[in-house]
Amino acid sequence: MRFAAIADVHGNHLALEAVLADIRAHGISEIVNLGDMASGPLDARRTMDALMALDAIHVAGNHDRWLIDRPFEKMGPWERPAYEQLDSSHLDWLRAVPMTRVYRDQVFLCHATPADDNVYWLEEVKPDGSVVMASLDAIEKGAAGISQPLILCGHTHIARAVRLRDGRLVVNPGSVGSPGFSYNVPHPHVVEAGTPDARYAILELSSAGWSVTFRHVPYDNETMAALARRAGDAEFAAALATGRVR
Repeated sequence: MRFAAIADVHGNHLALEAVLADIRAHGISEIVNLGDMASGPLDARRTMDALMALDAIHVAGNHDRWLIDRPFEKMGPWERPAYEQLDSSHLDWLRAVPMTRVYRDQVFLCHATPADDNVYWLEEVKPDGSVVMASLDAIEKGAAGISQPLILCGHTHIARAVRLRDGRLVVNPGSVGSPGFSYNVPHPHVVEAGTPDARYAILELSSAGWSVTFRHVPYDNETMAALARRAGDAEFAAALATGRVR
């Protein structure tokens, strides 16, 4: 059993195209998508058209939910530009996407944590704004009640794998389309991938158990950075250009 996991595309259709081409080049036909698909100052319509046409297993993220659970005037700065590009068919499709799924009986899929689509799981934000790996106790608490040996999440845009003490593996494939951002909850902090590459993961089951390969794929990130600049989002543009926010 071998498949690819993508997450956090955030309207970056060129990064998505590059990742899908890399997946095909590795002979992989099965894909799971862990949510946060359209929101951002980029090309939400083209991204959603591509994802809706993709033969993949999808779960929704917090930014997907924010596109459909509130009026426009209460949407955030990443939702408003995306919402203005989408039509009812995109939004109706998002409404039908579940928050969690089990894939082929072996893999539990969620966006952030199994219980909450807007909480960091594998990372912790310290009061000084540093972002570090969460304690194993905290990660295992979030995995309580999940029997699948492989658990996939996204949300933090940080590619990471954590082996639990009972052997289960929790993997975040990193972000396809957003290599950096800032946020103020629970404390002001930034997340920076360090390169502008599009990220995803390949998961494979062998007799020894599940293994993960993280892929960093170059693409025409400067075109997407220019699009973010034209939209007035200098921070997103910097992240797309360099992989860094600061």
